[in-house]
Amino acid sequence: MSKDTAIFAGGCFWCMVEPFDEQPGIESVISGYTGGHVANPTYEQVCSHTTGHTEAVEITFDPEVISYKDLVEIYWRQTDPTDASGQFQDRGDSYRPVIFVNSEEQRKVAEESKKQLAESGMFDEPIVTSIEDAKPFYPAEDYHQDFYKKNPLRAQIEELGGRQQFKDTKWAK
Repeated sequence: MSKDTAIFAGGCFWCMVEPFDEQPGIESVISGYTGGHVANPTYEQVCSHTTGHTEAVEITFDPEVISYKDLVEIYWRQTDPTDASGQFQDRGDSYRPVIFVNSEEQRKVAEESKKQLAESGMFDEPIVTSIEDAKPFYPAEDYHQDFYKKNPLRAQIEELGGRQQFKDTKWAK
């Protein structure tokens, strides 16, 4: 199996695992932190908004089974791409929406997808999700991994903070 990785930030990382985890060709989805300037940060440090890190997921996938373009499409449908200050009930820079790219090819795919979304007319406001070069990714503490499996009720409550309603109204089409 050939392998590649994709890193997406779209608010609380708990809510970003399941939509990717269920896809064929996905080897792993790790919750963690990236984009900041502190090595091996803790959850508490990231929550203090002093590290520059964003909560994100790192996806290891087989590009022969699922394409990076497919992953970007799944990513959009989990987020509000018009909200740069966080996602749903999760506010602040550690929840900002970012596609972290690790190659020129990923950058091209992400930029093209963002352009298509902007031109689609689905949103009245501009698409503000940023596309940035991947930086070191630090896996979060064990209790954050596979959260939707370990704490299904809590994960469901998080989804009800506006994300699920947004997905049902904006992305159901």
